[in-house]
Amino acid sequence: MIIFLLLPDIMKDTNMKNTPVDRATVRSVIEKYNLPDFGKATIREVVAIASELEEMTGTEFIHMEMGVSGLKAAQVGIDAEIDALQKGVASIYPNINGTPELKKETARFVKAFMDIDISPESCVPVIGSMQGTFASFLTSGQCNPDKDTILFIDPGFPVQKQQLVVLGYRYESFDVYEYRGEKLQAKLESYLKTGRIAALIYSNPNNPAWFCLTEEELKIIGTLANQYDTIVIEDLAYFAMDFRKELGKPFESPFQPTVARYTDLYILQISGSKAFSYAGQRIGVTVMSDILYHRSYPGLTRRYGGGTFGTIYIHRVLYALSAGAGHSAQVALAAMFKAAADGKFDFISEVKEYGKRAHRLKEIFIRHGFRIVYDHDLDEPIADGFYFTIAYPGMTGGELMEALIYYGVSAISLSTTGSNQEGLRACTSFIKDNQYKLLEERLTLFNEEYPLAGN
Repeated sequence: MIIFLLLPDIMKDTNMKNTPVDRATVRSVIEKYNLPDFGKATIREVVAIASELEEMTGTEFIHMEMGVSGLKAAQVGIDAEIDALQKGVASIYPNINGTPELKKETARFVKAFMDIDISPESCVPVIGSMQGTFASFLTSGQCNPDKDTILFIDPGFPVQKQQLVVLGYRYESFDVYEYRGEKLQAKLESYLKTGRIAALIYSNPNNPAWFCLTEEELKIIGTLANQYDTIVIEDLAYFAMDFRKELGKPFESPFQPTVARYTDLYILQISGSKAFSYAGQRIGVTVMSDILYHRSYPGLTRRYGGGTFGTIYIHRVLYALSAGAGHSAQVALAAMFKAAADGKFDFISEVKEYGKRAHRLKEIFIRHGFRIVYDHDLDEPIADGFYFTIAYPGMTGGELMEALIYYGVSAISLSTTGSNQEGLRACTSFIKDNQYKLLEERLTLFNEEYPLAGN
């Protein structure tokens, strides 16, 4: 009986072609990670597996799994940080509220590129948007004992759900793929009217699908947030990176779209990692409306004895997590914000490289029979940017993910992002110039093993 069960796999292997990465080696590494379903592996697990295989076999991998900055860090930030370190800030704790300069320049940056008025007080440095969302979830979930759930407008960043697992909070989610435009209203309200949603979160531009919510959709979200007293967490990790629009001119329209035009119950997460390629220093800012900052909530008052949303966010939650963001990194981010708002640093031109990479990569995948999963923003083609999504006929996302890793191409399954669609998220950040030709060669071999119907 045991031989009979194993026989199909053995027979299948004998019919398979040799691949750039040895199949047995791939399987042995995956098994070492004790993953029952490779398609559900986390981003970090996929990175670790691909990196280990690359080292073991000497085969160059095309890494498309992890969203890490792939450009040189902004020089204006580097120069400012070096100067600050030389002046001795490394020995001094920064104010837990943030340095006055960063708070001031954040408020000015938000005005310059979003056309939103905010006071410096409501701008708080965090150790990257990861810490910003964690602290936002934690605080939002304690405001009202009747509101115990965070809602994800998916697909989204998988680790944010892991943050809620760590916190022990409930969450719900829905894939917005079928609910764009006016359809969003009824779908979103079906969750909010339960009275259990403390906060909702989405990314814009979207990670992983790279669609961008429209003004109509943001107005729906903001209006319903007001109606149901729900906090909106807007993840702007890819700030102004919708390259279809000229969003990088300070104090000039068009501006980065935001829910902040339609509600005062907002928290914005602005990261230095992608727009400024400053990922290594783990710096970002949480920006909340002045009204939310100064609002008291019964749940927070009972737990902490007083305070407002903003003061508890800073003096209780962030203080407990890290006692502040790095001093020199705050100086760097302030310098980058200032140079951008002054019109001396065109950060958007710098990161348009990602869009160029995406355009070339999409062409290669499509030519080899793949399709783009999230291919439209309503009636407009999706932008070329930091991420895109791919699928292959007859394969689930998990099957495609495993099939491609034998060809030295690593990406993550859309199923881990809250998407209901079958396919993969591909990131452009680590692509090297020589790898376009390499990808062509690998996918040609892939097509031989998995030919398209009619070929």
